[in-house]
Amino acid sequence: MTAKPTKKRIKYNRDETRTAWICLLPSVIGLVCITYLPMIASFALSLFSWNGLGAMKFVGLDNYVRLFTNDSKFYASLLNTLRYAGLSVVGSIIYSMMIALLLNRKVPARSFFRAVFYLPYVLPALAVYLGWKWLYDYNHGFFNYVVKLVGGSPIKFLDSSTLVTPSLALIAVWLSGNLIVIFLAGLQNVPRTYHEAAEIDGANAWQRFWKITIPCMTPIIFYNLLMSLVSNLQVITPALSLTKGGPGTGSYYMCYMLYTQAFKSHKYGYGSAVAVILFILIAIFTSILFATSEGWIFYEGDDKE
Repeated sequence: MTAKPTKKRIKYNRDETRTAWICLLPSVIGLVCITYLPMIASFALSLFSWNGLGAMKFVGLDNYVRLFTNDSKFYASLLNTLRYAGLSVVGSIIYSMMIALLLNRKVPARSFFRAVFYLPYVLPALAVYLGWKWLYDYNHGFFNYVVKLVGGSPIKFLDSSTLVTPSLALIAVWLSGNLIVIFLAGLQNVPRTYHEAAEIDGANAWQRFWKITIPCMTPIIFYNLLMSLVSNLQVITPALSLTKGGPGTGSYYMCYMLYTQAFKSHKYGYGSAVAVILFILIAIFTSILFATSEGWIFYEGDDKE
């Protein structure tokens, strides 16, 4: 027979639940006021034409129709955003995993190098992009100085519509110190006994990495992939700091289009429509990532082969 809970026990559970809600209330209020209410307001505002001062005019879906039929810059911003996100996400995952693998080994001054690779992530964004602007400078930049030393011609990193997005994506890869830290924490939790058993069985370093390290790291890879994808689809800082959306529309990203339409042209309804499309785009990619994750994420105790 199952013992019935006493009145004292029931009262204790109620008190505990009440305490939990009281502690969670500030976070819930902040989440609702800072995230959900502005999100709902953006959806609603996208159905209006408003310059921020005059009367709001209901236009229904006209802002969306205009985006997809009359605004060529929208398609340019969409393609640029997808291209930037693809290069940044893939590059960041590969780079951060490689650095984490190196920093996980017993190398001299390991703690120092861990701090060095994490430092770019915590530096002020404006200082970072101003530094990279000098590195990319056509006439006096360090990269073109090296190119000239080896006999090449200077490269227009930020003044070429084909090179500007890869150049900005390289900065995003360099700034992925947070991913390195997370990968490093995951590597330190990979059971050493698995590697020792595989080594006894004659597995080489590559086989141990591919058959043991990667499967054990798949939950960490998924998390870093998700966070990197969401953040890079919302790219705006490089365009604001370095290129102003140029050259042409080479770095005209969706968030930058949102900014220019809403806060420079004062077309808040039109800018909100861009924000809604960006939200849907992120939701689609996030859903795809979650839907496909069951096939490649392995947890300890899984019987997947």
